[in-house]
Amino acid sequence: KVLVTRYGLVNHTFSPPSYDFGYSKFVEKSRLLKSSSSKANNGYFIIRCVLTVIREPRTEVKRNLLVVPQPNLQDHLHQMWKEGQGADVTFSVSGQLFSAHRYLLAARSPVFKAELFGSMKESVVESIKIYDVEPPIFEALLHFIYTDSVKDDGDNKDETEKMQHLLVAADRYGLERLRIMCEDRLCDSIEVETVATTLVLAEQHHCGDLKKACIEFMTSQNRLGNIVATDGFKHLMASCPLLTKDILDKVSCVLSGKSRLSRN
Repeated sequence: KVLVTRYGLVNHTFSPPSYDFGYSKFVEKSRLLKSSSSKANNGYFIIRCVLTVIREPRTEVKRNLLVVPQPNLQDHLHQMWKEGQGADVTFSVSGQLFSAHRYLLAARSPVFKAELFGSMKESVVESIKIYDVEPPIFEALLHFIYTDSVKDDGDNKDETEKMQHLLVAADRYGLERLRIMCEDRLCDSIEVETVATTLVLAEQHHCGDLKKACIEFMTSQNRLGNIVATDGFKHLMASCPLLTKDILDKVSCVLSGKSRLSRN
């Protein structure tokens, strides 16, 4: 909209409907030739153009700020599970019955998928029997399948034991996210009385981080003597005796480190 030359400002408005190609006269030819022929300019001249684009003002429509609700799919699925709406499969766990939706189970667990739809699929029976899993653990397993979360029971003194059993069930049914969640919680709740049994589970179910955390706990702060006296350590010796080598190797590393520090 504004063209600037070394001889001053020239204002001109370009209007699209008129197909305007510019301003017809900026500077007289005689003055331009005189300027370009100057020795100081070496036969050159400079034209500086400043273009300002003015857009048509937009009309803003005032409206109330919308708040998009948080996703609640898990809430709806959990409600359907609790109310048994559309449930088409029943599990019997130590005599206790649990209703569920086979398509959701298959989508979440490769083991359930094979049992319910694959070559391993169960025949049509009133209920499918589940062995080696206690009802509260199977209920927690279903809770995760429907909500993708682990139910928090609060300050439950048996929480560690529950996480141990739930880890086993998660590994059995191919629920990798649940297995890792249980592993993470067990890492945060290691105690003298439970560390040996937790270490056995970590070894049997390939939980590398949990195994490392347990061995670190056992070999630090002179705890090993108290841990060896627990029933859990006796279970460790009977079921996974090779783990003692890992423990002793760690003890050796700790003692070697202390020896180097004392010499220094």
